[in-house]
Amino acid sequence: MLKKEGEIRIPSGCAISGIIDRTGRQSINGQTIVDSIAVMHDRSNGLGGGFAGYGIYPDYADSYAFHVFYDDLKARQETERYLDRYFDVVNMSRIPVRPNRNVVDAPLIWRYFVNPLFNRIQEDEGEIDEKKFIVETVFYVNTYIDGAYIFSSGKNMGIFKGVGFPEDIGDFYKLEDYDGYCWTAHGRYPTNTPGWWGGCHPFALLDHSIVHNGEISSYDANRRYIEMFDYKCNLLTDTEVITYIIDYLKRKKGFDYEDIAKIIAAPFWEEIDHMSEKEARKMKLLRNTYSSLLITGPFSIICGFDHGLMALNDRLKLRSMVAGEKDDIVYIASEEAAIRRICPDIDGIWAPRGGEPIIVHASKEAM
Repeated sequence: MLKKEGEIRIPSGCAISGIIDRTGRQSINGQTIVDSIAVMHDRSNGLGGGFAGYGIYPDYADSYAFHVFYDDLKARQETERYLDRYFDVVNMSRIPVRPNRNVVDAPLIWRYFVNPLFNRIQEDEGEIDEKKFIVETVFYVNTYIDGAYIFSSGKNMGIFKGVGFPEDIGDFYKLEDYDGYCWTAHGRYPTNTPGWWGGCHPFALLDHSIVHNGEISSYDANRRYIEMFDYKCNLLTDTEVITYIIDYLKRKKGFDYEDIAKIIAAPFWEEIDHMSEKEARKMKLLRNTYSSLLITGPFSIICGFDHGLMALNDRLKLRSMVAGEKDDIVYIASEEAAIRRICPDIDGIWAPRGGEPIIVHASKEAM
């Protein structure tokens, strides 16, 4: 029988992988990312696997796609009453799955394509930004509706995750039926938390999704700070708070991803001392203003976002991460083997330095 987190620790465990087509074409089949993460099977322990796909819902590209776990029918009915009040539900259905003998005790898994009904929202909320209301909806359902958990809430993207090895989770969700321009994947499970479906990677909010290898020692400081800005860290795990930090810095504060990387994996003070006066002044301002958002401890992350992807190591590079390119495709993974499995003739492999982000933008013209 598999042991749960806390009964066994694999400090170097976890596997992450990401693929993006710079052209923005839906050229990457979901099976490709499954094949990549499956190579790193021994980094997993069967307590969690998951995937994020971008560009996978072209027929509903302008609607928010809610993926929801339910414990029971009552939770689903209560959630749907709430959604019907504030949204035009364009389409709703169970997410298609196939039986897999290694994936058991699955919750009810539903998908809703929705558009906000602003006349009704204004009756209760007054004037409110659209994305802010989507975030409030996610936190309301996840906090106040017992047995319901929205685990994906972006446009033209979706999260697929569960308890099991990632290759089994990919088979369970039939990812070969989806094509997108970007995919990320994770194997194993967030550190120090028990195995359950909602707690698996990726963690997501709106179009941001995070897969993470490592364990951040700054979790409590990060959580206390971010919860001052209406975020609810319901899952009590480090990867969740990374997701909210990036959403806060990008959506609320307007930083680009280069500056976000400088905040969460800030240069050492001795490095800042050797920068130009202008750059040093900027870095000192960022470090002092957002010191509570500095992420410490070993980590490598891949952050997916609308038409883009960012990969980042901690400043000391205590977790492995390599990257490669072939034509229009960029590959990122914990191990080189995961890249060569899906692109044997890769042009070049390199390991980014600690704190040095890889940021790739995909064209929107192909959509």
